[in-house]
Amino acid sequence: MTDMITVRDLKKRYGDKQAVNGISFTVKKGEIFGILGPNGAGKTTTLEMMETLRPIDEGVVEIDGINVAKHPQKIKYLIGVQPQTPAFQDKTRLTEVIEMFAAAYGEKVDPMEFLRDVDLEDKAKSFVEDLSGGQKQRLSITTALVHGPKVFFLDEPTTGLDPQARRHLWDLIKKVRDKGISVVMTTHYMDEAEILCDRIAVMDNGQIIAIDSPQNLIKALLKRGFKKKQHVEQANLEDVFIDLTGKGLRDE
Repeated sequence: MTDMITVRDLKKRYGDKQAVNGISFTVKKGEIFGILGPNGAGKTTTLEMMETLRPIDEGVVEIDGINVAKHPQKIKYLIGVQPQTPAFQDKTRLTEVIEMFAAAYGEKVDPMEFLRDVDLEDKAKSFVEDLSGGQKQRLSITTALVHGPKVFFLDEPTTGLDPQARRHLWDLIKKVRDKGISVVMTTHYMDEAEILCDRIAVMDNGQIIAIDSPQNLIKALLKRGFKKKQHVEQANLEDVFIDLTGKGLRDE
């Protein structure tokens, strides 16, 4: 598969803290790429630099061959961003939300088509304030895709959702990937990363300490002699994460 994103020696410092310290990786076209790490590992800062939301101190990010730092306006048309907490006007109808987001990119779309894609067609005339948390996340996904981006960024997309809403969102993210869109996401849920992601980068202290498919990361852990304390000696991605980053609690 073709590389859609290339990150080379990316760095970001806040005062004395090196938040991101020379990381490099690629994301392929039509791939779900997960970034995992403890609190303060540098995940969100990395995402924000890729999204043009935060200046890059050193290094290069290219999306579809375009330098993010040099051409931020071009990049904004290539990417869709779903924030961790969607912010919509409560008294706006869903069809109006879609139309407003499309207009911001100079697009005119059929709102029903986009609402249908995220199973919100029956809520078309409802106000945002009438939606559940899961429904707002689905609306947020479709507004990020109205302009046909090549890359879709999600930061902790299922935080606060119940199990049913989480799994529904997983299906939507897979549908986005199946359209050939590259998906880059952060998550604290190991089961989510294991099920969704084609490849994963594990970050700690601003560096990438492992990068591979979930299956290969688990196999590597087992080869190192890992055994669970439970009767069933089977590792999962959460075991890999703890092994790589340690058991100590991190500050928020």
